[in-house]
Amino acid sequence: MEGLKSGVRRLMILMVMIRMLHVDCRQPVLHKVGGGRFTWAPNINFTEWSSQENFYVGDWLYFGFDKYIYNVLEVNKTSYDNCIDKDFIYNVTRGGRDVYNLTEANTYFFLSGRGYCFEGMKVAVQVQEVPPEPLLLNHGFRSNVYIHAILLATLATACACILPF
Repeated sequence: MEGLKSGVRRLMILMVMIRMLHVDCRQPVLHKVGGGRFTWAPNINFTEWSSQENFYVGDWLYFGFDKYIYNVLEVNKTSYDNCIDKDFIYNVTRGGRDVYNLTEANTYFFLSGRGYCFEGMKVAVQVQEVPPEPLLLNHGFRSNVYIHAILLATLATACACILPF
C-alpha cells in the first residue's frame, strides 16, 4: 500500500511538471493593415478593419503603400485624434512595404502625415497579451499530437510507478 501512495505521489508531481513545461504555441500573425497588399491608402475604413482583427503581443503590422506619397508614423492618442504629424513617436516608413512589431499589450496609434490623415489614413490597434492555451481545448494538429504524447507519457509513467516489476 505504501508503494501505491508513493507511485501516486510521483505521478502527481510528474503531471504538475508537465503542465509547467507547457509552452504557448501561438505563432505571431502578420496583419496587412487595411486587409490587402497595398491598402495603406485614403478612403479605407481602418477603424472597421482593426475592429475585426485580434492583435496580440508578438504580432506584426504590414503597411503597403507608395512611399513617395504616403508615410506611416506612430503617434500618441492626442496626435491621432487631431491628425498631428509632428513630434511622432516613431517613423515606420522605410520602403513602402514596412512592418511594425507589436511588442507590448497597449493601444498603438498610426497615421499618415502630409494631410492624408484627414482623408482617413489613420488606425488604432489595441494589442492584448497572448491568452494561455487551454491544454485540453486545443484543436490544431500539433496540439492534438502534443496532448496525445502527454497522455501516453502520463499513462506509461503511472504504470511504471504503480505496478511492481
